[in-house]
Amino acid sequence: MRKRNSSDIAREIAQLHVAESRFGIWFISSETWATHVLRPAIDDMKRLIKNDKVSYPVIVDVGCGSGRSFKMLRDRFAPQHLIGVDIDPKMLSLSEVEAAKHGIAVQLKRSALSDLPLGDATVDMVFCHQTFHHLVDQEKSICEFHRVLKPGGVLLFAESTRAYIHSWIIRLLFRHPLEVQKSAAEYLTMIRNAGFDVASDAISYPYLWWSRPDLGLMEQLGRMPAQTREETLLNIVAVRR
Repeated sequence: MRKRNSSDIAREIAQLHVAESRFGIWFISSETWATHVLRPAIDDMKRLIKNDKVSYPVIVDVGCGSGRSFKMLRDRFAPQHLIGVDIDPKMLSLSEVEAAKHGIAVQLKRSALSDLPLGDATVDMVFCHQTFHHLVDQEKSICEFHRVLKPGGVLLFAESTRAYIHSWIIRLLFRHPLEVQKSAAEYLTMIRNAGFDVASDAISYPYLWWSRPDLGLMEQLGRMPAQTREETLLNIVAVRR
């Protein structure tokens, strides 16, 4: 059998996942990402969890990227076993460095999210943060999340919507499969159709400064954001039936 080279791996990734731009790779490893994107999403979704537990024994971070979420997940949800999954070996290398930096024991797996290397009903929490807009087969991936979660297991799903991903600044700086992007309502429908329960009070629509066309400039000048708008961000806590 011929050994796969870097070109083979790149083609495999492209079929399932649109790899991030160089700017994007730098950004998701930065303190700006951790402080203004990742931390607010995790804290918001933790707030939305009904009957929050002291510990979620097995947590899977799907699309773990640079691993900046590992410490936050450990500190807030106290997993006994933390798993990071990403299709890009370069991202897994960054995750390994980040885990070692904080002394976090994490099992790293290279895999497409549409075919997770995990058993049925073996996971207590799936954490999916700003990953879905990179995936080509979104419907199959959400079904995989449902499959690996235990009944009553929790999916934390934080995503940018089509309105944001299609904006000029994001199209300039980042890379995504534009044809599969969804609105907030469409993501919610997809998750429910996959077999998840999502309570009306387990949904949040943040309108953070970085997700606005003007990057929050008008609010800094005293003009509040419009109350009627197409949502740019979606945070959901979904429970596996």
